[in-house]
Amino acid sequence: MPIVEAVELGKQVQSGDDRIVILQHLSFRVMPGEAVAIVGASGSGKSTLLGLLAGLDVPTAGSVLLEGQDLFALDEDRRADLRGRLVGFVFQSFQLLPALTALENVMLPLELAGRPAARADALRLLERVGLGRRTGHYPKHLSGGEQQRVALARAFATRPKLLLADEPTGNLDGATGAAVIDLMFDLNAEQGTTLVLVTHDEALARRCDRVLKLREGRLAEDPAHAAG
Repeated sequence: MPIVEAVELGKQVQSGDDRIVILQHLSFRVMPGEAVAIVGASGSGKSTLLGLLAGLDVPTAGSVLLEGQDLFALDEDRRADLRGRLVGFVFQSFQLLPALTALENVMLPLELAGRPAARADALRLLERVGLGRRTGHYPKHLSGGEQQRVALARAFATRPKLLLADEPTGNLDGATGAAVIDLMFDLNAEQGTTLVLVTHDEALARRCDRVLKLREGRLAEDPAHAAG
């Protein structure tokens, strides 16, 4: 069974008197353990698609199945519960809570999930991402690369089946971004997670098993990047 499946997915928004089509007729499956990159020109709908796959945004047509469950047949609370159990997120802008330390940021999803060993698990993950000595630091005292490592630790903390990453290296320099990506793929392999990432980085896309290319809101698989 696919971990996530888009079925005739579409998204339109109203702008004044105009109806703007962002995505239309998107259908694809992502199988457990796959790493899939979503690429396309700026404004092609990549981040919108990721938000729909997570159930953070609602489509105007079609559906998203998460482990066979139709996300948009669920009410908002049940959708959030399913997302909380199955999905982890990594964002370009890190999205760490500024009032919490690195340790507290990683502990948060574990505590929300009712995990009894939240502190120990968070410490172990921060050690794994190379921040064992920075656990008490607040985001403003961490570099961009360190913040993204905290974000990775937080994303993998609940051992999600699906990790969604939106331009995970977008705010990092080349060397720092490469190190973060190596770490993300390592953690992904260790936990057997399924990875779907939005990126403009061709080298990063080539590291994935499959590349889905968006053009003017439609999907065209790019065979030049398939598998490898």
